[in-house]
Amino acid sequence: MGFLPHKRSKKHRGKVRTWPKDDPSQPVHLTAFLGYKAGMTHTLREMHRTGLKQSKREEVEAVTIIDTPPVIVVGVVGYIQTVRGLRSLKTIFAEHLSDECRRRFYKNWSSKKKAFTKYSKKWQDETGKKQLDKDFERMKKYCSAIRVLVHSQMRLLPIKQKKAHIMEVQLNGGSISDKVDWAKERLEQAVPVSAVFYQDEMIDVIGVTKGHGFKGVTSRWHTKKLPRKTHKGLRKVACIGAWHPARVGYTIARAGQKGYNHRTELNKKVSRYLNGHDGKFGGFPHYGDVNNDFVMVKGCVIGTKKRVLTLRKSLLVHTSRKSKETIELKLIDTTSKFGHGRFQTAQEKRAFMGPLKKHALKTQPEPLVEEA
Repeated sequence: MGFLPHKRSKKHRGKVRTWPKDDPSQPVHLTAFLGYKAGMTHTLREMHRTGLKQSKREEVEAVTIIDTPPVIVVGVVGYIQTVRGLRSLKTIFAEHLSDECRRRFYKNWSSKKKAFTKYSKKWQDETGKKQLDKDFERMKKYCSAIRVLVHSQMRLLPIKQKKAHIMEVQLNGGSISDKVDWAKERLEQAVPVSAVFYQDEMIDVIGVTKGHGFKGVTSRWHTKKLPRKTHKGLRKVACIGAWHPARVGYTIARAGQKGYNHRTELNKKVSRYLNGHDGKFGGFPHYGDVNNDFVMVKGCVIGTKKRVLTLRKSLLVHTSRKSKETIELKLIDTTSKFGHGRFQTAQEKRAFMGPLKKHALKTQPEPLVEEA
C-alpha cells in the first residue's frame, strides 16, 4: 500500500526528494552523482566482523558495476527559506555549454540553436560581468541553500544517446559564502566520483525500475491462482468487493502497469571505486566496455542496463558494525558475462587455447599490389 499508485514514472532519471543534512564543519562537497548501470559480477573477500562465526571466512558476494564518468558543473542556483519552504532566488549558468548539454533544451536539434546565445554574452562585456558579480553577492547574503547544475558526459559512454542528463545537486559543508565560491570556481569544470564518495561508504540509489508493461493481477500483485476448474480463467481475483459501495476500492488488486516505478533503495555499500582501465572487464552484455571511473556497489540495484541512476549520500548516521566494516577484496571476477566465463583475461585465454584462426589472419603479410 505504501507504493500506490503503481503507475509509470513521469521522469526517466531518479529524483532526489530529500537531501542530507548540512554540516558546516565539513569541507564543501557534492551530495549526489549521476551513474549508469553497466551490469553485475562477483567478488571474493575475507569477512572481518568480530564475534561472528563467519569472521575471517572467505565470502563470494554479488556486486553491481555503475559507470560514473565525471560530471560537468554548468550552473549555480541559490535558494532562500520562506514560510512555504525553499524558493529559488537566482540561477546563474556558465558561459560555455557543450552540445550534449544544450540538446536537453531542444526537442528538435535541427532548429537554429539560439538557446543561451544572448546569455553567454553576459560573461564577455563589463556590464554583464558586474551584474553576475552582483548576483553572486546576493546569493552569499540572502540564500540558505546552494545547489549546482551538473550534466553527464554521454560521449564517454557506450550508449547511443547524445542528450545529457541534467540535475541539481545540493552543496553541503562550509558556509554559504564558501559554497558560492566553490561553485563559481568549478563552472565548466569536471568533478570525478572520487570527490563525492569514498570506499566502504553507505549510499542510496535512486532510479526507475525495469518496466514490464501491462500485466495481469497474478503477475502484478502475486495473488493466489484460483483452482484448476475455475470458469473463465484462474489468474484472477474472485471477489473485488461488496455490492455497495458501488465502486471498486483502491486497495483491491487489479491488472495494469507493472514496473517502471520511481524507487529509492537505501544503504548500498560501496565495495570499491576504480578506473575502467584498472578493472579490465571483458564488456557487459547489452552495455559494452567500462572505460571510465566506476563504482562497485554490493548487491543489486534497480533498473535495467544503461539506466541512469542517481547516487546520493546517505541521510543517516551509520553506527552498525556491518556498515563500518572495511572491505578488502581478494578477487574481482573479470570473466566474460556472455557465456560460461572460463578465462579472467584475454592473455589467459590465449595461453590456454593457443593461437586461433583470427590471430593467424592478423599476422599474415598483406599481398603485394602488381604494378601495371
